[in-house]
Amino acid sequence: MMTKKIPVKGDIVDNEAASFYSFFDIPATSPASVSNAIDSADGDDLEVDIASNGGDVFAASEIYTKLKAYQGQVTVNIEGLAASAASVIAMAGNVINMSPTAQMMIHKAWTYTAGNSDDLAHDSQMMDKTDQSIVNAYADKTGLKREDILKMMQDETWMTAQDAVDKGFADKIMFVDEKTPQVVNAASPIVPKAAVNKLLTLISSAKKQPTENKTKEKSIPSLRDQKLAILLGKGGNDNA
Repeated sequence: MMTKKIPVKGDIVDNEAASFYSFFDIPATSPASVSNAIDSADGDDLEVDIASNGGDVFAASEIYTKLKAYQGQVTVNIEGLAASAASVIAMAGNVINMSPTAQMMIHKAWTYTAGNSDDLAHDSQMMDKTDQSIVNAYADKTGLKREDILKMMQDETWMTAQDAVDKGFADKIMFVDEKTPQVVNAASPIVPKAAVNKLLTLISSAKKQPTENKTKEKSIPSLRDQKLAILLGKGGNDNA
């Protein structure tokens, strides 16, 4: 099976604004461009490469929905910054990978508005609803409480790759390219790159565990046991 690459770069814009960006050769991603790429994939796996500061909330929602509804595997690779609306799109991935140098940023939506007190009150309610819709995407991926996610958005939270993995916004930190053919010259089996990736992520995550979680460690396999499981092939091929 082939893999279809979908770049999500530049501003996230609606289809009408995309023509303006295209005319001036400004990088942008629109629902139409993603939809066309999905249609051409014809059931193949998708890899969505993200490096974007965000943009239009509703355009991002449309892209998220199209990716989420795709029947094939959707892998998201955050290469640089996935901020605001771009982070919402990222949540559509079955697996979300982050470069060690990448970051993710989430915050509450904002808008320009004008009018009398009734207009402003209406727009304030609309923005609250918009924030709640954004929370839906984050909560579905992370399993975090909605109020905790809203607090993170209020604080404009920036996450390193490790932060994102720890909080559930991403699944894995990218260390080596698992898809590069592994050419070996050995008389014994070589550990696959997928197992190397998983072990490095595991070690990195273990180093970050807070001391207050020690009471929970009795029910969690030790780092040594998890290493053995990977080397014995019990976890080396999944993407978690």
